[in-house]
Amino acid sequence: MFRKILIANRGEIAVRIIRAARELGIATVAVYSTADKEALHTLLADEAICIGPGKATESYLNINAILSAAVLTEAEAIHPGFGFLSENSKFATMCDEVGIKFIGPSGAVMDTMGDKINAREQMIKAGVPVIPGSDGEVHTAEEALAVAEKIGYPVMLKASAGGGGKGIRKVEKAEDLVAAFETASSEAKANFGNGAMYLERVIYPARHIEVQILADQEGHVVHLGERDCSLQRNNQKVLEESPSIAIGKTLRHEIGAAAVRAAESVGYENAGTIEFLLDEASGNFYFMEMNTRVQVEHPVTEFVSGVDIVKEQIRIAAGQPLPFKQEDIVLRGHAIECRINAENPAFNFAPSPGKITNLYLPSGGVGLRVDSAVYPGYTIPPYYDSMIAKIIVHGENRFDALMKMQRALYELDIEGVQTNADFQLDLISDRRVIAGDYDTSFLMETFLPK
Repeated sequence: MFRKILIANRGEIAVRIIRAARELGIATVAVYSTADKEALHTLLADEAICIGPGKATESYLNINAILSAAVLTEAEAIHPGFGFLSENSKFATMCDEVGIKFIGPSGAVMDTMGDKINAREQMIKAGVPVIPGSDGEVHTAEEALAVAEKIGYPVMLKASAGGGGKGIRKVEKAEDLVAAFETASSEAKANFGNGAMYLERVIYPARHIEVQILADQEGHVVHLGERDCSLQRNNQKVLEESPSIAIGKTLRHEIGAAAVRAAESVGYENAGTIEFLLDEASGNFYFMEMNTRVQVEHPVTEFVSGVDIVKEQIRIAAGQPLPFKQEDIVLRGHAIECRINAENPAFNFAPSPGKITNLYLPSGGVGLRVDSAVYPGYTIPPYYDSMIAKIIVHGENRFDALMKMQRALYELDIEGVQTNADFQLDLISDRRVIAGDYDTSFLMETFLPK
């Protein structure tokens, strides 16, 4: 096992990793920007090193500064969390080159699965169903028109090297495609340095289903069931739950087996998530992409599976085999996560950084967890993600979990900044959400009509 690890992240995920490491008896090193000098992760870690100014490009995305901090503190491994450098293949490879274990997959696997075209081709080889679409990258609007004519409208334009909702446009008809292609391609180039696109037929409405997998260094891959992430705004997840109300025992087995095949086909190591679209009308599911890191919504899977995903990430990176087989994983009860962000729903969810003057996070009772890195008097900086906390509940069944989440949101009190807490409470109390009658279209077209 490692003696010391560095956490190349900030916020609640950095705090989550520090806590897991401490429970494993591992010392931790936090890195922080000047804007995060008083952040909770810097206070909880055994050591903390400033790596640059507030801008992420000069601190949390500064590979040389982070590696220098790891060498200086004699850290044996680096956990990247999610976001920032977590899916940066160059960073993973450089860690390996300087003799520091990257807690995640190799850079080569990241390149394979991070490039949507390569991933699509790999999934076809592995017998994982994919959405009908272009055979490779599409570089011009003219090429896009030809592909769309072949597969039929509506289509989804996606950045080949993209993620996080960037470089994505839905196109309903041919006359809108050229403008959408140029806008999405420019956005992709600005965010990822690559303007290449690809097209897929739109499976809509659908369920956004993702399957959590763990893979050790010996090639053993296990899935921990699925999460339903269909409640989204502008392709960004708002609320997640596990298991999905739309999936029965047979389909759960099929989609889980497909996720395992996907990971095995690329020699995957560590935690990862295979994302699918489920067409409820036909019962068919299609591969969308793989996230080669731990995800924001991992706690709902931890609640229903009983597996500490972050601890397993660290153990796998240290060379330990998975302590369980697929037949040992039994999903129990139901879990829901609500993301509480510093944003103003009344003004199109505009970010609301500032000082938290008062804070009460819900507590008490079995099956309630709050992951957060804020405290009364903490100032949310304007440079990063606006997440304040994740509220996660677990119940004996879905209704039990829904009622527990409603209770938790009623108790939540945050003053000093605008938040989406009331919006989340309205959402979790909506009769259609309670009935499970929603898909990827629900939030934007029904709950938040224009």
